[in-house]
Amino acid sequence: MTDQKQISFVDLGAQYEAHKPAIDSAIQTVLNHGKFIMGPEIGEFESWLCKFTGAGNAISCSSGTDALLMILMAEGIGPGDAVFVPAFTFTATAEVLLMLGATTVFVDVDGDDFNMDMEDLNRQISITKSKNELKARGILAVDLFGLPADYKALKSVAEQHGMKVWADAAQSLGGSYHGRMVGSLGRATAVSFFPAKPLGCYGDGGAVLCDDDEMADVMRSIRAHGKGGAKYDIVRIGLNARLDTIQAAILLAKAPGFHDEIKKREEVALAYDRHLSNIVKTPTRREGRTSAWAQYTIQVPETERDGIVGKLKELGVPSAVYYPKPMHMQSAYKQYGQGEGSLPASESLSKRVLSLPMHPFLPDSHIDRIVEAVTDAVS
Repeated sequence: MTDQKQISFVDLGAQYEAHKPAIDSAIQTVLNHGKFIMGPEIGEFESWLCKFTGAGNAISCSSGTDALLMILMAEGIGPGDAVFVPAFTFTATAEVLLMLGATTVFVDVDGDDFNMDMEDLNRQISITKSKNELKARGILAVDLFGLPADYKALKSVAEQHGMKVWADAAQSLGGSYHGRMVGSLGRATAVSFFPAKPLGCYGDGGAVLCDDDEMADVMRSIRAHGKGGAKYDIVRIGLNARLDTIQAAILLAKAPGFHDEIKKREEVALAYDRHLSNIVKTPTRREGRTSAWAQYTIQVPETERDGIVGKLKELGVPSAVYYPKPMHMQSAYKQYGQGEGSLPASESLSKRVLSLPMHPFLPDSHIDRIVEAVTDAVS
């Protein structure tokens, strides 16, 4: 009998059912001890993050966006500084720079793997330096859709220009790069625990991972209003960016199953690859890099995408477009880019990408229905 249950784009309900006893118990424990801010689960979860990723320090915080902001604040990024970011990403990557008065320099992406294009990165650095108006401080790489960027190449470029490499790994926790886990690839790495992420809490949450102990201490201060040795000893400008204890408890309850869930995401991706690679352009895999598969994103003809989305909806298959407009063409960022036509790969991708349901609880029967629907919609 065909499975006619509704297909979920991300099935948080199924995940909760899989971890329900542990999650319920963890929440009740917090309610019982009443330490809702910086309770013992915070330290426990940070220790787990270090063990899982291999990072020397984990500083939990209130969101992936605040994780990015904390990194940049700790590095002293501000007016007069230029930081290079991919144009094909979520707004958080760029907005944190502008919040600090720094200048965002948008870089085109690789049309196959969605991550920063090395050739255009070098070009944008040369243009920025030739103007002699800004100091090139660093590269904020994004591991889009879960696939780590090419950190060896990024670090090589950064070293040539005296810059640093930071990682926006909001979508890639659980992925790896040549045997090293995401979280240990840049000078500092921001991760997100937004509910729909590979490892999600039940609200907003994030963390910074880094090996530099001094930098980690600065970020611990920043997340708590810039405090020093005591609560009312304020030594720097900071944020109210602590992770709630209940969210840490939920993440701890999910943590034991996270490795297996990443494996299951890979199995779903492989199934899609097998059935769809001759029908649409499927995600490009890179040797030595494993994706966390936050999204499974195909590419379809620009003129056909709206029709494909509509057909999938008719067939009961949800889909999403990440992202319909690159950053340099967003109203808030236009002054920092060179307009339409300046970053062709990012502009083209925004018109052709389409993400399919992806989560570790996707049954084979649903995968079959999705594959059939996509095949029907593009034919």
